[in-house]
Amino acid sequence: CPDARERMTPDTMRHRWLLLGACGWVLLILMFASKFISFSSRVPDDYGGKSESLSWTVPATKDVKSQVQEPERKRTKPNQGPEGPVEGGDWETVAQKRLELVSAVCRNSTLKNLTHTPISKFVLDRIFVCDKHKILFCQTPKVGNTQWKKVLIVLNVFFSSGAASILNLTQRSHLTEYNQLSSVQITSIKHWLNTYFKFFIVRDPFERLISAFKDKFLQNPRFEPWYKHDIAPAIIRKYRKSRAEATGLRFEDFIRYLGDPGRRRLDQQFGDHIIHWVTYVELCAPCDVKYSVIGHHESLERDAPYILKAAGIDHLVSYPTIPPGITLYNRTKVEKYFSGIGKRDIRRLYARFQGDFSLFGYRKPDFLL
Repeated sequence: CPDARERMTPDTMRHRWLLLGACGWVLLILMFASKFISFSSRVPDDYGGKSESLSWTVPATKDVKSQVQEPERKRTKPNQGPEGPVEGGDWETVAQKRLELVSAVCRNSTLKNLTHTPISKFVLDRIFVCDKHKILFCQTPKVGNTQWKKVLIVLNVFFSSGAASILNLTQRSHLTEYNQLSSVQITSIKHWLNTYFKFFIVRDPFERLISAFKDKFLQNPRFEPWYKHDIAPAIIRKYRKSRAEATGLRFEDFIRYLGDPGRRRLDQQFGDHIIHWVTYVELCAPCDVKYSVIGHHESLERDAPYILKAAGIDHLVSYPTIPPGITLYNRTKVEKYFSGIGKRDIRRLYARFQGDFSLFGYRKPDFLL
């Protein structure tokens, strides 16, 4: 009796090879797609530009908190923080002093042009609403905002219905889970601004610009091609002294653009993408909206629990774990990035961001000026 190999016909062999070839193509397609589509629902974080798997589990009972663990990352120990030592302070006193400083600087008429801005649609677009818990959060990109958005999603999605579930957060879909203040009626806007708990987070203005430059023009983990293909070339054309130099946006070009008083035309061209590097004043109007709390990125490990408690939601949700030291001010990094920037350009940049430095107690970077 002939064995199976002898009974194989050419047609059978051809069908098997076609099947193997088809399987190979499927595997190649899946490998290629995995570069752009994450099947585990990953979100680029605010700290290192890398992705983290996120899965919030929210029990129906109120006494259990939801948590997200982040991977540990190393960070250079900072030389100096913007506010000095805070470890031994009463946090309610610290928070109150921050608000008093903002109020005092807002009254300073010599800085009025740098500290006041109308409550326009641009500002209202930045303020997100958790109506059930009467919370307003003003988004300040590159200051850990992704994490606070997750907190709002959990509050809006789960504690609105009381359901216990698991939410896999993706890069964009979560934006529909809470409202922008600009989307509600004008009467509600005024009432909510006067009565709701309002907060936002700040960090050293120059360090934030470094983070924006790295995230949008160097790493670009969210695959947003318009930063490199549209915005960067426009900045290079206007601000690079020699077109024969290396391609790609350099930090020096970026700083020249930001410090230029005549940049408005480019800002209009770039649209809402400028939110990653405009001032906190332009984003959140801190002299025109009376905020309840202003958190600092450098002390976020202590600020976050205080903000949740002040908002009355600490029994419902907790802030994702922060790797120790990762939010602290890093003077070494700032010096490194600004080492090749001309003093004139740095002075012009500081002139633009002086309002942010003054309002939130950040020391003037004399070591750069």
